[in-house]
Amino acid sequence: MKRFWPVALMALLCACGNPPPKQQTQAAPAPAAKPVDEGRRFPVADRVSLRLVDDHILGKDFLPGGNVAEYRRKGKTYQQFLIRTESAQAAALLMFDYQSHLKGAKYLAHMGGYFGTDGATPVYLFAKGVYLAGFVGLPEKEADPLARQFAARLD
Repeated sequence: MKRFWPVALMALLCACGNPPPKQQTQAAPAPAAKPVDEGRRFPVADRVSLRLVDDHILGKDFLPGGNVAEYRRKGKTYQQFLIRTESAQAAALLMFDYQSHLKGAKYLAHMGGYFGTDGATPVYLFAKGVYLAGFVGLPEKEADPLARQFAARLD
């Protein structure tokens, strides 16, 4: 019994102390996955450039990375973009995020997309499967036939 007292006293003293301070570590955000090079899906005619953007495609902080092609046609310059997501649901959610940033966004039932303006720039966007795609800089009547052709390339 005499040996038990020192052990009991030591356990009691240790139990009365303050717990060690917890280190507050913030989990680093997971690095965004590198976008997939989908350059083969873009039409070659009238294309000026094609680039892979790691993050914030079109300079939009709510969009991940993807592919952007620039075209020059009949004196007009416009961009065509494509973002591959992990699921069709993710592509649809990105489309709704983008749509909420457009002025006068109009639903396009035949494409399941939207047309509106970003500032003064017209934007046509649609989701197809795991892709969010669109055109920046073309009026709706010019973007619509191109969007239909582009959608066919996404099968």
